[in-house]
Amino acid sequence: MSSTPPSDNSLAISNQVHLPLEEIDMQAIRAQGAGGQNVNKVSSAIHLRFDIRGSSLPDFYKERLLALRDKRITSDGILVLKAQRFRTQEKNRADALERLQALIHSVGVVQKKRRPTKPTRSSKRKRMDSKTKRGRVKSLRGRVDH
Repeated sequence: MSSTPPSDNSLAISNQVHLPLEEIDMQAIRAQGAGGQNVNKVSSAIHLRFDIRGSSLPDFYKERLLALRDKRITSDGILVLKAQRFRTQEKNRADALERLQALIHSVGVVQKKRRPTKPTRSSKRKRMDSKTKRGRVKSLRGRVDH
């Protein structure tokens, strides 16, 4: 992937990684659901198809995207997104690109490795002291003998 500055014909994934829009196939389709005459006549929904294996993304992103257990990724490695949230085609196109960008960006984030810790000696002592104190309070609630 080139480290050229972002332009109008690329989608910025990170500071160094940009995805050319030519690699993204977008088609306008009719949206589903309620909407009356508008939804029946106008193709405002966007069907986005992105070939992960054939893209110019770095191998790191490709491997992590293909490793996702996501129903939107086919067995051929093609990511399919359908954007129909808005009434206009332009807003749905922008929404589809934002969702693609967010998905690719999310696989690029490396989780920090968890280092298991142990409780300190003083925290163990405080815990045991509070348990002892609570037990003493409960023992005093018993029947009183005169």
